[in-house]
Amino acid sequence: MKKFKLHWQILIALVLAIIYGSIFKEGINYVSWLGDLFIRALKMIVIPLIITSLITGITNVGSSKNLGRLSIKTLIYYIITSILAIITGLILVNIIKPGTGFEITIAEDISEYGIVQKPLKDTLINIIPNNIFKAFTSENMLSIIFFSILFGFFIIQIQKKHRELLTDFFSASFRVMMKITLFVIKFAPLGIFGIVAKVIAEQENLLDLFKSIGLFMTVVIAGLLFHAVVTLPSILRFIGKTSPLRFFNSVLTPLLTAFSTQSSNATLPLTIEAVEENAGVSNKISSFTLPLGATINMDGTALYELAVAGFIAQIYGIDLSISQQVIMVLTALLASIGTAAIPMASLVTMTIIFTAVGLPLEGIAIVMPVERILDMFRTTVNVWSDCCGAATIAVSEGEKLKV
Repeated sequence: MKKFKLHWQILIALVLAIIYGSIFKEGINYVSWLGDLFIRALKMIVIPLIITSLITGITNVGSSKNLGRLSIKTLIYYIITSILAIITGLILVNIIKPGTGFEITIAEDISEYGIVQKPLKDTLINIIPNNIFKAFTSENMLSIIFFSILFGFFIIQIQKKHRELLTDFFSASFRVMMKITLFVIKFAPLGIFGIVAKVIAEQENLLDLFKSIGLFMTVVIAGLLFHAVVTLPSILRFIGKTSPLRFFNSVLTPLLTAFSTQSSNATLPLTIEAVEENAGVSNKISSFTLPLGATINMDGTALYELAVAGFIAQIYGIDLSISQQVIMVLTALLASIGTAAIPMASLVTMTIIFTAVGLPLEGIAIVMPVERILDMFRTTVNVWSDCCGAATIAVSEGEKLKV
């Protein structure tokens, strides 16, 4: 018997949840515990996953033979484009406010979610923890991410014998966490069923909720289009000295493949071939920038996740301060280094972002019905950014492209 793919299982669970929540409002407690268990499991894996994945990611980049000018240029490009994408998503969600037409009332004390307004100065200072173990127990994600990057960076600096020992340890630990993550993700349909059924049962006007989700989709797609049509081509034109339209035509095949498969890694061989054969980027550049980009350069995903966070805050009637939005930007940027290769990466990364600013994790389930559709658009933007990066860096290294 052929097994349903996970996204189909989730879609079926969502339909059943809407039906159950609409009809059996009095019996919602019989299924809501499934959502509670799933949220607890996500919280359980977040900190060890982000520690092991970040340290492994940093040590792998640091041990690369290409570490030097090329890697610095590549990382700077990925950081800048990710920040620009994140800011685009935040600006649109703050201007259009897709979640303000429908609000979910939080029955519990809002302090339960860890929502504390802090000045921006304190937020930045607190990135460096007084006590890292206290940061672990208090789920201070920025401090945990900062320490993990610092730890990974200095692993590279020590003697070979100790470096290899620690690299192998964290690499093995990351593999274990991947196994645990895959195990938890298998229960996503049950967890989402419990969460969505409860949300549906507690609402009086479902039509307003669906309208808000539709407007949210519009915001995300508009943000992705702006990043793909304005931001990245501008970088390609003015820094990469390359015609965006001709370059787009040269990499059209991997972009269409990314749209249909929703996977940067699965598209990678086609991306490398198109960038080298059609655009004229050398193998030296493409073999380093594109695999690295498929792992850590997630412009579209970062934009989507920040838009989700802003949307859910509006849905729950939570006013995010400037400092909290800065935390979201930094968390999304840093977390993307380690979580991009994880199945359903956006679910894991959104858990990290929500935890960092104290948003209710249950809110993630609200956007799951449109997750698959939007994944097609954001994966295409991810691959387009990788391609633009390879071309821009190639030109900066003195190469002459065919386009």
